[in-house]
Amino acid sequence: MRETFIDTTTALLDDDPRTAVVLADISVDGFAPAVRRHPDRVVNVGIREQLMLGVAGGLALTGLRPYVHSYAPFLIDRAYEQIKLDLDHQGVGAVLVSIGGSYDASAEGRTHQSPGDVALIDTLNGGWTVHVPGHPDEAAVLLRTAARHDDPVYARLSGRANADAYPDAGTLRVLRRGARATVVAVGPMLDPVLAATRGLDVTVAYTHTPRPFDAAGLRAIAGDRVVLVEPYLAGTSARLVAAALSDVPHRLLSLGVGRAEVRRYGSPADHDRWHGLDPASLRSRIGGFVNG
Repeated sequence: MRETFIDTTTALLDDDPRTAVVLADISVDGFAPAVRRHPDRVVNVGIREQLMLGVAGGLALTGLRPYVHSYAPFLIDRAYEQIKLDLDHQGVGAVLVSIGGSYDASAEGRTHQSPGDVALIDTLNGGWTVHVPGHPDEAAVLLRTAARHDDPVYARLSGRANADAYPDAGTLRVLRRGARATVVAVGPMLDPVLAATRGLDVTVAYTHTPRPFDAAGLRAIAGDRVVLVEPYLAGTSARLVAAALSDVPHRLLSLGVGRAEVRRYGSPADHDRWHGLDPASLRSRIGGFVNG
């Protein structure tokens, strides 16, 4: 998805004079051709993530559409105050594009992990669209769409991808029908969920855009048991599920990255197992909930 982001945004720089890119050393080499063609609209501030957001806010105030990029912990966690003040408080939008996600860069240690990024975005004033594409083809469409308006967008890109793309899954898209429960998979959690629920009598729905959350879509398909599987902090969207089903008796199982810090390196697949997000663990947890 990182390459898709570079290719898509470079094309936007060529085609749309409003597009700008602000970097903090990450992915600079990939944008080298764009820098040569558009030196006034591709800005690298060095390892100064807070400044990166300040520059983006200034560019947005001039009418440009800035795409701001780094690893999730540097873009969201480290620069949160600047997102709050230089974008949210100023009433301007930008397209924040992260890589690394919860633990895609697990070999780099805790400094490169950000399972709480979407929860942080949720604390802002509102109006943020959050994209969590599960496939590079989805990412390309979502990044191009973000250039057509000025609202704030957070695109959370991953190093892992589902086998198939569903570009139209901005609202909940039902991929499998069942009667015992409804399982909602977000972004790259779809393939693990499909594998985990094979043979179970459950509905599986997918979205790559958890904000705004598709409350109407959930109401249309949910029974009395709902499972939410997200690739970031467990329970991040639980309040939105509860609000959507506030007048409907239901039970909710929220699965995602656990709050306890895993003090090991390992691969992303290792972290999936440690957080119970691999297909075998998901099957055990979802099966127990459905049949319990």
